[in-house]
Amino acid sequence: MKLVTVFTPTYNRAYCLHQLYDSLVQQTSTNFYWLIIDDGSIDNTEELVASWIKEDKVEIQYIFQENQGMHGAHNTAYSLIKTELNVCIDSDDFMPDNAIELIENTWESIQNKEAIAGLIGYDIFKDATPIGKAIPKTIKQTTLTDLYKKHQIPGDKKLVFRTEVVNKFPKYPIFKGERFVPLGILYLMIDQKYELVCIPEPLCVVEYLEDGSSLNMLKQYINNPKGFAFSRNIRMKYAYNLKDLIKNAIHYVSSNLIIGKSNFIKKSESKLITVLVIPFGLLLYMYIMIKVKLLNFKSK
Repeated sequence: MKLVTVFTPTYNRAYCLHQLYDSLVQQTSTNFYWLIIDDGSIDNTEELVASWIKEDKVEIQYIFQENQGMHGAHNTAYSLIKTELNVCIDSDDFMPDNAIELIENTWESIQNKEAIAGLIGYDIFKDATPIGKAIPKTIKQTTLTDLYKKHQIPGDKKLVFRTEVVNKFPKYPIFKGERFVPLGILYLMIDQKYELVCIPEPLCVVEYLEDGSSLNMLKQYINNPKGFAFSRNIRMKYAYNLKDLIKNAIHYVSSNLIIGKSNFIKKSESKLITVLVIPFGLLLYMYIMIKVKLLNFKSK
């Protein structure tokens, strides 16, 4: 059994998936599997992956499922992974040549593995510039929340989880007609019980594609209000401070207004704050609706 499963949710990304494949072929350690969760692609992803499996340069498992969104692909991956560690590398990203070796060496150096959730490194752009800030060598162990809030180290980080830990927590909910639940809610719940050992090195090279535009982000907010409301309620429960609680309560109200729910106060993890921020949630809801209409008008 290998140590790591690299898993990749993908949807119609055959045009860029090759750069991740190439990076995995070039890894200085082969102590990993590659699990590809094809979330309903209608391009030539399946044929492309089949050609790589024939090449036999990387051990690949390919799974096709009806489109459920990123969180649904994560659910499927977690149900299939058998290795001790797992790491998600998105279909438009790739790994530095020594990433698996860094993970392997760091993991072998840890004495009390049962006490931690896994490892954390950081992401870089193609020119090797860290996204946000690199993790300093002075921080040996932390939660993801503390890394952002306490240590003030912003930017995308790469999480390498113990599979046993991930499977102790609930799977992401699947809401009918929606395709998105923020992945961070699982990481936030894990933060409440475990810390991560830091790798002060890049583990992922990121390229942001055009489908992350402001129009699409706003549409995502409108098209997946149940997923966002669920996420904000979890974030209220584990709010870092009062400011964090208020911010998430405002978004919770806004998402529930989009849904058209009238009983959202009853289901809130912080009922009093939710009641107090209703006017601000209404303003956010109105802003989002107006903004989307304006962006749609400009795009015509």
